[in-house]
Amino acid sequence: MATNPLVDIFRIRDLRQRILFTLGMLVVFRLGANLPIPGINVKALNLYFMSQQGGAGVGITEYIDFFAGGAFKNFSIFMLGIMPYISTSIIMQLLVLVFPSLKRISEQEGGRKKIQRYTRYGTVIICLIQSYAVTIYANQIPDAININRTAYTFIAMLTVTTGTIFLMWIGEQISQRGIGNGISLLIFAGIVARMPAAFITLIEKVQIGELNPVFVILVLGMFIAVIALVIYEQQGQRKIPVQYAKRVVGRRMYGAQNTYIPFKINPSGVIPVIFASSVLTFPLQIAGNLGGQVSWLQSLSYWLRPNGIPYLIMYTLLIIFFAYFYTQVTLNPHEIAKQIRENGGSIPGIRTDKIEEYLNTILSRIILPGALFLAFIAVIPSIVQMLFNFPLEVAMLMGGTSLLIMVGVDLDTMSQIEGHLRMHHHDGLVKKGKIRSRNL
Repeated sequence: MATNPLVDIFRIRDLRQRILFTLGMLVVFRLGANLPIPGINVKALNLYFMSQQGGAGVGITEYIDFFAGGAFKNFSIFMLGIMPYISTSIIMQLLVLVFPSLKRISEQEGGRKKIQRYTRYGTVIICLIQSYAVTIYANQIPDAININRTAYTFIAMLTVTTGTIFLMWIGEQISQRGIGNGISLLIFAGIVARMPAAFITLIEKVQIGELNPVFVILVLGMFIAVIALVIYEQQGQRKIPVQYAKRVVGRRMYGAQNTYIPFKINPSGVIPVIFASSVLTFPLQIAGNLGGQVSWLQSLSYWLRPNGIPYLIMYTLLIIFFAYFYTQVTLNPHEIAKQIRENGGSIPGIRTDKIEEYLNTILSRIILPGALFLAFIAVIPSIVQMLFNFPLEVAMLMGGTSLLIMVGVDLDTMSQIEGHLRMHHHDGLVKKGKIRSRNL
């Protein structure tokens, strides 16, 4: 007799505990996103941001606040979000590739833990820089600080840095004891939390006549189509057939077997989009917060505004770069070819010494269209806002980075839940008990 997959989820004790733990950590995150830094006048902040709506610099503020899950405008203890940790992780991965000494450390026993420790130290440094920029920004807001400014600077830097480190710990705990990727789920939760306010804004704009209902329906239909395309792209894969000959291990003979290596269209998933957003958020925040005091930073802040052409070009190029970079880190053709040869395997029609070259060719053909697709989806909010005059928070929520993150994280989490269900001999979340992939 068929059972309800949602009921099965809570029948399995381990899976139930993991899901409840994850939900509990996300609740802590959302509570912290609304807990202001000591010494901040919340009413003055609300009045200031209301008066700044539609201003020249609001795009940068909205952009940073979007990825912080609304915590930035609240000047909360989590106002920097998890982006400093992601930025430091990117820098560390690049350094490992550039410096042979770091690469040797990473390959030693316990090396990954050392690199992780260096990443945490770097996160603290970046948090201190960004939190200091935040204190300068708060000084520019009338009546925002109701304590001694020197004391506020110290308290804010300490509180905000601690908040990000705590978020980093929450993300690691979710990955280990919960379900899904903890860091991605924190970003996912922040985006989902913005949905009610964004749709209320959309309805209000339609009611007062600022938005044409026909355009709204067309854009909603377009985004539904984009979601379908994103899901199709995320699930699509190229299967590379591999044959293994008969071999003797001890006193046993293992027969020949055929298998395949699944190469996804977009092997790195939503990681390039998160990485590109994180890399651009750091200079955006520094330039936006200090721009009022330094003229060249003010010019940089305007030049890097999220809806500007230079920003969109840099964003696109970074997505393509990180798509190639992360794929090379996670799917090393040299290591894959080495494992195939060591286990007596071969790819039909390909010489053994040409396996690595063949895999490199396949990956290069797959990654480029996947990266271009990611970049196209990521710039949709800017196009929609310019063409249809949509509110920025609505456009950012309904497409681009947010859409890719929500779909990617949702598919990854569903895949992990389904793995737990099938391990306990239950049906999966979808038909045939398997989240199916498209074969290309």
